[in-house]
Amino acid sequence: MSINVKGDINTAEENEKLRTGMFDSKFWRTTLIVIAALLIFAGPTYMIHVLIFNLGVSYWVSMASGFVVFILGFALLVYLFRKNVIT
Repeated sequence: MSINVKGDINTAEENEKLRTGMFDSKFWRTTLIVIAALLIFAGPTYMIHVLIFNLGVSYWVSMASGFVVFILGFALLVYLFRKNVIT
């Protein structure tokens, strides 16, 4: 249970509605899916290229950061599947 702005106590069902309100909007669902796709595919590919060739970061540091970005995108994708945003 938690207390809302008015001072009333929220039940678990009301808390769930408050947390999933963002997933009711088609705009936010689409935006989160696009962000997940960019993190999974474009993030590791182009971020590694920019880090190595434009910023002069070492190969292994750029590969590790690309892997971290991939894992973040994959985690977001799994989260969206679990919340039934993607069916």
